[in-house]
Amino acid sequence: MTNQRIRPFAIAVAQAELDDLRGRLERTRWVDQETPGDWSQGLPLAYAKALHHTWLHDYAWRDREAYFNQFDQFLTQIEGLDIHFIHQRSPVENARPLLITHGWPGSIVEFHQVIGPLTNPEAHGGNAEDAFHVICPTLPGYGFSGKPEQVGWNVAKIAQAWDTLMQRLSYPRYFAQGGDWGSAVTTAIGLQNLGHCAGIHLNMPLALPTPEALANPNERDKQALAGAAYYQQWGAGYSKQQSTRPQTLGYALVDSPMGQAAWIIEKFYEWTDCQGHPENAIAREQLLDNVMFYWLGRSGASSARLYWESFEGSFSGHKNSAVTVPTGCSIFPKEIVPTPRSWAEKRYCNIVYWNELDRGGHFAAFEQPALFVQELRSCFALVEL
Repeated sequence: MTNQRIRPFAIAVAQAELDDLRGRLERTRWVDQETPGDWSQGLPLAYAKALHHTWLHDYAWRDREAYFNQFDQFLTQIEGLDIHFIHQRSPVENARPLLITHGWPGSIVEFHQVIGPLTNPEAHGGNAEDAFHVICPTLPGYGFSGKPEQVGWNVAKIAQAWDTLMQRLSYPRYFAQGGDWGSAVTTAIGLQNLGHCAGIHLNMPLALPTPEALANPNERDKQALAGAAYYQQWGAGYSKQQSTRPQTLGYALVDSPMGQAAWIIEKFYEWTDCQGHPENAIAREQLLDNVMFYWLGRSGASSARLYWESFEGSFSGHKNSAVTVPTGCSIFPKEIVPTPRSWAEKRYCNIVYWNELDRGGHFAAFEQPALFVQELRSCFALVEL
């Protein structure tokens, strides 16, 4: 029987783990330099060495650990698995519950700059009626959540687990938000429509091209189709590996900190609105924070297994019926595929909010926290809890 107790949690990494990380960084065996001298073969050697120097000599995990422990964190067991989550209640008593789900290669680190404005808007230029109680769970197999030991923890099961979590926290009605895998989970919450989720917001709506877009595409269709074509030709290798052989990949990622960092940070170049360098979008310290949540959790294989469980169908909509709960979508221009509204409307049948922004990419909350907060306020102002 599942233990429904909610246990307070604080990040407290053993010093031996940090010493082990330092030793591995000191013994890094470097790959040879990329032949074109740019990002076209992956993370360039010169940038990898710059990251390595910062990580080894300047990055202070204990300071970062204390920073993340300012958020109220908990563990609870659902379907036999420990789920780690932030539960930051608003000082506004009638604030609305908001469930936010991360994806890969992200983590709850993505939300560290938006939790404050969402929970305490009056302290960040907003109004009390904008307040949310924020719940950010860590996906199974990621970070400080438990690792599934049996098959079956797919997107549908995670969506059900998240609904269980919200009921356990005494939120009979709530809003849900997500991008990347978070979008797949949030879409599944909307599809399951168990009577508790009042509305969803996505910064990566998951929809196929319409027949009209394929036959006679307009400019907006062409933009999205070009993004999809580029991803399939040049950007999808990681997903093919993770969805077919996550275990094989995991031996390298769990053993080599620079291997794990390169596997993750390359996507922050590829998928952010960064004008040619990821640190134009996200500071180096924060990039390393995110890597640490994978490294410390030894999550290289366990995070990738979600692709093995659910990648087929989760991001296309092939096997899913229509989502009828009120839906808001915010389209950031450097999203992998900036979905047009005409595509989204074929799957999300009750779109109450749609906005296309002029900056930002795949990691919306991480890259553009103020815009992200405003988008959520604008969307959920239109939906009754």
